[in-house]
Amino acid sequence: MKKHLLLLLCMFIVATGFAQDRYVVFFTDKNNSPYSIGNPSAYLSARAIQRRQAQNIAVTQQDFPVNPAYLTGVAGTGATILNTSRWFNSVTVEVANPGVLTAINALPYVSSSTEVGRIGAPVTTEPKFDLEKIRYKGPAPVANERVSSLNYGTAFNQVNMLKGDQMHDNGYTGAGKIIAVLDAGFLNADAMPVFDSLFNSGRILATWDFVDGNASVFEDDWHGSMVLSVMGGYQPGTIIGTAPGASYLLLRSENAPAEAIIEEYNWAAAAEYADSAGADIINSSLGYTRFDDPTQDHSYADMDGNTTPISRAADIAATKGIVVCNSAGNEGNGSWFRISAPSDADSILCVGAVDATSLYASFSGKGPASDGDIKPNVAAQGAQTIVSDPFNGTGTFPANGTSFSSPLMAGMVATLWQCHPNATNMEIINAIQQSSSQFTSPDSLLGYGIPDFPLACLILGGIDPGVGLNGDNLIIRNNPFNSTLQLSFYSDYGQKIEIRLVDMLGKVIYNKTHSVLGLQRNQIEIDANFAKGIYVVEVKSEDRVFSKKVVRD
Repeated sequence: MKKHLLLLLCMFIVATGFAQDRYVVFFTDKNNSPYSIGNPSAYLSARAIQRRQAQNIAVTQQDFPVNPAYLTGVAGTGATILNTSRWFNSVTVEVANPGVLTAINALPYVSSSTEVGRIGAPVTTEPKFDLEKIRYKGPAPVANERVSSLNYGTAFNQVNMLKGDQMHDNGYTGAGKIIAVLDAGFLNADAMPVFDSLFNSGRILATWDFVDGNASVFEDDWHGSMVLSVMGGYQPGTIIGTAPGASYLLLRSENAPAEAIIEEYNWAAAAEYADSAGADIINSSLGYTRFDDPTQDHSYADMDGNTTPISRAADIAATKGIVVCNSAGNEGNGSWFRISAPSDADSILCVGAVDATSLYASFSGKGPASDGDIKPNVAAQGAQTIVSDPFNGTGTFPANGTSFSSPLMAGMVATLWQCHPNATNMEIINAIQQSSSQFTSPDSLLGYGIPDFPLACLILGGIDPGVGLNGDNLIIRNNPFNSTLQLSFYSDYGQKIEIRLVDMLGKVIYNKTHSVLGLQRNQIEIDANFAKGIYVVEVKSEDRVFSKKVVRD
């Protein structure tokens, strides 16, 4: 009798221990899928398709959602479906007992399954965002030091460091771009005045919680609200973010109180959502190295850009034409001291932190990636960064963490892409790196350094940063010309210019005002319906006059 009781007790312990297990289940194929390459609108938004077409990216089977029949089969075993991944061809599930897992693995289209988390497991890792709660007692932040069209309040330094105020002055606020924010929650963001402009103009496009499986993200962790404020915030005189004109997707993938590798699969599902919804940029102020279950821990060798699930997902997002910005992590002073996943991913921007004087912040995760790739790629202010206070909706405070340098950078990416909308994601990344302060001598602390975004605009416009304009603002693209005269004019800022053509007798035969954009070359064509001969082209800007001789043949 005692043996039977002991056996029952053991079975009870095994069952109750197993009941909270979560697994990722991988499928063998996408055969007999109801989806096709010829009809991508069945699983991708028009904007996602447009992004691929603009960057010559083919739609493949990797873009197909998981076969619905396979999901039906998994659910039929008694498992609870959590999230799916088209990129990994997998599903995360919660199972009730060992028999359910056995039944899942017996399905003919299941290749393998791996435990990724357990509800109620002891929390052994340090809270992810503790360092970022520090409120500094140092010198008061400095407000605007130069004349600008916007009043950034004490957030001026972090924007100006990247010359974001100059981008804004030229009309580049991220308008028309979509940034997906993958985070731990956005506590009170729907009630904070700093986000009124986003909500009132319908630029919070969607929300989803990949941890709890619902659309509510405003009652969870506070971290995402602070992150959002440094790029999407607009509260003149207090704080203005780097992309106040962009639109946003608010996606929760991180369960802040615990740390399990399932969060990397949540991240992949959120990145896929962002892709299919048409996002241009992903900001991820998250990083993974160690977990509550030590058997899931990553090693530095894993930081090679190709090993961890989240880093592989980040690189796949890049292959879809998205710019991914990820924080370098806050363990620069710790025993780990390296960058964290997914910031090791090959084709994304890993963002380190500097202080208000542009010096390396000691907590910022150090590179390189274990395969030798330069990491971090770039840096922005992450020490004493001004963020909005989720607990005092109208207040701000200086906070510490690469979690804030990354969204500063992501917002600036949106402004640069608005300036050059036909650029590919990798052209955007390359221009940012080339514009940076340490481009010729990158290191393991700041990578290529602090970017100069107006300079990145010039680089994308075909102007060699090592040569500069050399005063050649006006270029005649076809001389001699016949039916059309083609001009290229560079301006530091948006303005109206007056263009005149004068013949050799001093007669003005063409006089018209044109609007030009700042920080790029503007291409202008003039119909040449006048006689053959020699003319002088005069371009009068707000502060100078440029002139060149041309020949009509």
